[in-house]
Amino acid sequence: MPDIRDAIISSLPYLRRYARMLTGTQQRGDEYVKACLEAVVAEPEDLELVQDIHLELFARFHAIWSVVDATFPEDVGNERSELDGRIRRTLGDLPSIERQALLLVSVEGFTTDQVSQILSRPEAEVRDLIRQARLDISRVSASRILIIEDDPIIALDNSEIVRQMGHEVIGTAARQSEALKLASENRPDLILADIQLADGDDGMVTVREILTTTNVPVIFVTGFPERLLTGSTLEPAFVVTKPFDPETLKTAIAHALSTTEEA
Repeated sequence: MPDIRDAIISSLPYLRRYARMLTGTQQRGDEYVKACLEAVVAEPEDLELVQDIHLELFARFHAIWSVVDATFPEDVGNERSELDGRIRRTLGDLPSIERQALLLVSVEGFTTDQVSQILSRPEAEVRDLIRQARLDISRVSASRILIIEDDPIIALDNSEIVRQMGHEVIGTAARQSEALKLASENRPDLILADIQLADGDDGMVTVREILTTTNVPVIFVTGFPERLLTGSTLEPAFVVTKPFDPETLKTAIAHALSTTEEA
């Protein structure tokens, strides 16, 4: 059992990341993860024969209705009703099945075979879902994006990815003062930010300051995503792990922008 517990704990940051991306906010995403865990913890012996706990958690995340129905009998009264109601409210926020499949592959790194298991759909259908999702996100309106990154090579690469998507880079900033000035003068539609900036500046602090005067989605790019996915404090909804494939960043940008448009 300790091994299962450790495996769940190590997977939680990534399940939170996925849930937050799906719902577009930390609060709703973390609430969904909490509901999923409550269902899993109620019957921990079900996990004893599971070979891949990480894969299983994501599968249960998507099969939450069957998990709840199997774990909480109808006659448990208010306790079940409270959990079931919370899950229902959160499920209403999920994007299309096509977008779910794309995020599982592009951001979470699952294979199409694994996504087939998670979504309980044939692998051929999963491939079709991903193709459709890529078409859908390519239609996201052109937007103005601010890049906050102290490494000039990474900033250049990120700028090229943004421009390839048809968006405008309103500027790149390596320091907090530069980022605040650019955000004030140009009003970005999305911010792409690193955590550690030049001269010891903090990307999280910088973004919080920007968000006091504007409300735009923020994607944090970091080599240590676990630090931003603890669920214990105010944390971002969109997190991409360094190093990343350009397709990962493109998917995150398109999804963050479209989630905002749909809100």
